[in-house]
Amino acid sequence: MMRTSANPIYFVGAGPGDPELITVRGQRLLAAADLVVYAGSLVPRALVEGLRAELHDSASLHLAEIIDLMAGAWRQGKTVVRLHTGDPSIYGAIKEQMAALDAQRIPCQVVPGVSSATATAAALQAELTLPEVSQTVIITRRAGRTPVPEGQDLTSLASHQATMLILLSVGMIEEVVAELRDGGYPAETPVAVVEKVSWPEERIIRATLATIAREVQAAGINKTAIIAVGRVFAELPPEAFSKLYDKGFSHGCRQV
Repeated sequence: MMRTSANPIYFVGAGPGDPELITVRGQRLLAAADLVVYAGSLVPRALVEGLRAELHDSASLHLAEIIDLMAGAWRQGKTVVRLHTGDPSIYGAIKEQMAALDAQRIPCQVVPGVSSATATAAALQAELTLPEVSQTVIITRRAGRTPVPEGQDLTSLASHQATMLILLSVGMIEEVVAELRDGGYPAETPVAVVEKVSWPEERIIRATLATIAREVQAAGINKTAIIAVGRVFAELPPEAFSKLYDKGFSHGCRQV
């Protein structure tokens, strides 16, 4: 895939919703763009208002139409930004777009963004990796209209007892809970559901696996939410402390 050029097409992460959570580089590229193709269903309008660029909402477009828009502008020497929600590398569908551009020998670059997964951790004031609790983070989704590969179903992943952030699945909350329980998470495992993280209408529901489905359904949350599962989300002091700041632990910058 072509990576370098004086004028690539930029795939930019818009962040999770708060317009201030885009990177400085992403904001600079938007300001300089001639064409911006953005995911209008989730990209905050504030990010594209006032731009000098020609704007196209990709919500109703299929892949070929998106590629035609970007390729046509690029051939005219224009600066093109494809604006995705969160971080483009996580459920961003960018690989297929870059492959289509590569087939036309059009270079591209990816500018990372703040993922809704890490924004969820921030909203919950949680550390996803705690000593002696969890040192692994799984970002996944439940099989629905789009299947998941064999061995990556929630029941299989739950056997690791790791921190889990489940995207695109809150509308199937009862099935999610059942599969996590089947995989070994205890009923008392802390769970949080964060709807529209970092948006003004953000909502947080904290519960356990035993109660979360009932509470989510009562709140009417059925989309645009992340399910955060694991002991790291307990609202308690940590069970163990990091060695990094342990006064009895030597490392390259500090000797005991």
